Amino acid sequence: TLALYEGLKRKHERSGLAMQAYLRRTPADLQRLLPLKPIVRLVKGAYAEPASVAFPVKADTDAAFFDISVTMLKAAAAGDCLPILGTHDTGLIARIVAEARRLNVKPGQYEVHMLYGIRENEQRQLVAQGETVKTLISYGSSWYKWYMRRLAERPANVWFVVRSMFPA
Repeated sequence: TLALYEGLKRKHERSGLAMQAYLRRTPADLQRLLPLKPIVRLVKGAYAEPASVAFPVKADTDAAFFDISVTMLKAAAAGDCLPILGTHDTGLIARIVAEARRLNVKPGQYEVHMLYGIRENEQRQLVAQGETVKTLISYGSSWYKWYMRRLAERPANVWFVVRSMFPA
């Protein structure tokens, strides 16, 4: 995937890729890509992987997401990366936004992406604060299979969706 992106990026400047924070290799992969001024949508990761490949503990994934985000923000400050935060974890987003401000990285030099229908109030609040927020919508002939696979591979997502549908 990295070699494919490297070739694509050289020909198509606005191309980007998703990276998973829970994979142990992601920090090294990001370092490899930074000379290309990449567009990276960082997600936590949802697939079952062995502990040798991915962090099995959520707190470790959250820490990796934050650390990788900071690396991307530092590159963004120099105009060398467009970080995209693909998470619904508003606590983590708040920490990263605070770090962006500390590094003098402006909204628009990074983005927050969330799925349609999830944490809509939080999305609106981020926009009201001046953040660049984009909503992802599943579409095409396989959207339902993709959605069900995500729910099946990570049962916690079912409860996340239910809580989003019926906020307190």
